[in-house]
Amino acid sequence: MKSEQIVSDLEKEIESYFEKGYRLDMIMPADSPTSARVSRNGDVVCLQTSQPNSHDESLNENEIIVTRFDDNIWVEGRAGMQYRDLIPGRLGGHVIASHIRLANGGEVPDYVHYHKVRFQIIYCKSGWIRVVYEDQGPPFVLNAGDCVLQPPEIRHRVLESSTGAEVIEISCPAVHETWIDHGMQLPTPNFQPERIFNGHRFVRYVASEAKWIESPVDGFEMNDIGVTSATNGLVQVWISRSISPSVEKFSASQVHWSRSWFIFVLSGNLRLRTREQNTSKLNTGDNLVVPAGIEFTLQSDNNLEMLEILF
Repeated sequence: MKSEQIVSDLEKEIESYFEKGYRLDMIMPADSPTSARVSRNGDVVCLQTSQPNSHDESLNENEIIVTRFDDNIWVEGRAGMQYRDLIPGRLGGHVIASHIRLANGGEVPDYVHYHKVRFQIIYCKSGWIRVVYEDQGPPFVLNAGDCVLQPPEIRHRVLESSTGAEVIEISCPAVHETWIDHGMQLPTPNFQPERIFNGHRFVRYVASEAKWIESPVDGFEMNDIGVTSATNGLVQVWISRSISPSVEKFSASQVHWSRSWFIFVLSGNLRLRTREQNTSKLNTGDNLVVPAGIEFTLQSDNNLEMLEILF
């Protein structure tokens, strides 16, 4: 039997069903849940909050988006994690970028789960988190600078973290379901690093083992973390850093006309100048999205390091 219920407090309602012997099957979205599904012996209840979606997806997708770091805008999300929205408007629902903080160190109240997404990566910004993935061997630690590509619907779990660990998570589409797999135990017995999950291959990028190479952009070097080949060109992800001061980057002739460009400032600062001579300065923790076709230039000092994504 399946039923639907409108609730005012989703978290409180889920807890009340737990007390009745129900289990959580699905929750969405992860950063600020508004719907969930619980079940018990074939009885399924779909819970939905009465509050409308608070994200304004009507923002102009053809404008440059600049998001500033602000400690006062964290919200409570799934499994007790704190979320900061990096792309207000979410490009019309196409993508969500979240800055996630695990305020309390130690064991994370997570469970084996998977996401119904088209694309998803996790970049460890600071601290460390211990994770485990389906068919990828025993649990391992993501340290600051490490990154994983999570293929669609790969089962995984966050086990523990350092106090205050932070990650950057980028997913497409913006609103997607997180399902709990009650039957799978991780780690799985088989190690299959080349397994394909819904067209994508798992990637684990270890920053301490990476080799920096010369960037196509003068004055920069870069690390391609392997996402392009693992997603068959769907998304490109790399880390870049400046190696000389006052370098201008991305002249008009180098703009990617078919893709949006996401940049998160990991350290240092940069200045963005458009063709109309509008200028914005970004510092550590700030980020921006430049839509396809907009001509722009970035200028930085020699302390700049960035996470860059073309999607």
